Amino acid sequence: MGVWLAFLRGINLGKRQMKMAELRACLEADGFAEVKTVLASGNVRFSAEGSAAALKARLEKLMADRFGFAVGVVLRSEDEIKAMLAGHPFASLDPKADVTRHVLMFEQALPAGLQVEDRPGHTEILRIDPRDIYIAGYRQPNGRYTEGVEDVLKPLYARLDKPVLDTMRNWNTIEKVLT
Repeated sequence: MGVWLAFLRGINLGKRQMKMAELRACLEADGFAEVKTVLASGNVRFSAEGSAAALKARLEKLMADRFGFAVGVVLRSEDEIKAMLAGHPFASLDPKADVTRHVLMFEQALPAGLQVEDRPGHTEILRIDPRDIYIAGYRQPNGRYTEGVEDVLKPLYARLDKPVLDTMRNWNTIEKVLT
């Protein structure tokens, strides 16, 4: 039985509300084991048998049936998260910098050789892996960190030339999902 992490896209926004206790109970009732939600933003760790594709489809159907709206799932194995953490994607950052760290995770692989133009000192793309983009958002004079992310990523989505399933998480969340 493998350990998996499901990162749910676009929940607890507007009418797309999902209580984590209800989600946990829903998954447990369907046979998922060792279900644990991490924070209230749609991060679920569980154990289950099956391929990534089969588990993703099962989760998406289960949540649509239970909660009444479609939920995209970006699924990673425990080993993939361990490798992500071991890769230290934010090692190049000045430890004293006033910055927030995020990872943008995609369901499908990104095109080889993909480059995204960043804005140094504002929104920096630190690394692009096959399905993940690591982003640093620096504190701006207005006190915000990530308001420039959308502008930096807009050309990326235009180049991908199709709708893609992705979800962004604060790196602090990634550091907690295995505990």
